[in-house]
Amino acid sequence: MNLADKTLKCRECGSDFVFTAGEQEFYQQKGLLNQPGRCPSCRAARRQANGGSGSRERAPREMHTVTCAECGTETQVPFLPKNDRPVYCSPCYDKVRVARD
Repeated sequence: MNLADKTLKCRECGSDFVFTAGEQEFYQQKGLLNQPGRCPSCRAARRQANGGSGSRERAPREMHTVTCAECGTETQVPFLPKNDRPVYCSPCYDKVRVARD
C-alpha cells in the first residue's frame, strides 16, 4: 500500500500539520488505528503537562502479608492469595519454578 503525506488539522490549536507517510507506516506497525488529532507541538505540550514522557505514574501496589507454603517465612505479595493455591516467598518461588521447567 502506498502511503502519502496527509495534512490534518489540530483539534487543540486549529493549525494544519503534516502526517507523513513515515509516521503513517509507524502507526500501522504499532497497530494504531486512529490518526493523530493534535499537532506535534500540542502533543509535546500535553505530554509535558501530564508529567513528562507520557508514562503515567502507577498508584502504589497494595501488598498482602502471607506465609510461604514451602519454608513458612512471612512475606508480602502484590496479589490477593486464593485459599486453594500455595503462595511462596521469592527464593522458594524460584526453586519451585525451576523444578517445573
